[in-house]
Amino acid sequence: MSQKAVDLYIMGREYRLACAEENQEALIHASQYLDLKMREIREQGKVIGIERVAVMAALNVVFEMQNRPLQSNVDTSHVQRRIQHMESLIDDALKPQDSLFDAL
Repeated sequence: MSQKAVDLYIMGREYRLACAEENQEALIHASQYLDLKMREIREQGKVIGIERVAVMAALNVVFEMQNRPLQSNVDTSHVQRRIQHMESLIDDALKPQDSLFDAL
């Protein structure tokens, strides 16, 4: 896993983080989402100070994640077909053994 430095910008501040190359895009999207949430809180004008804004944004994001309903639009048909195919392969592999037991 190759690590690479990624520059992120949140509330006008630059943050440099090391990140696996395959996770860079997700990290950038996460930082953009956090930036958006922090700006929303700051614009409400009720929370003062970048640290407090960050804590409030983090709490809001965690709350959203914990209360998000499970994704029901996930297509499980592909997984079901793979399982059926594997069952077929297992059945075929066990047929010779079954015929031995039947002969006894």
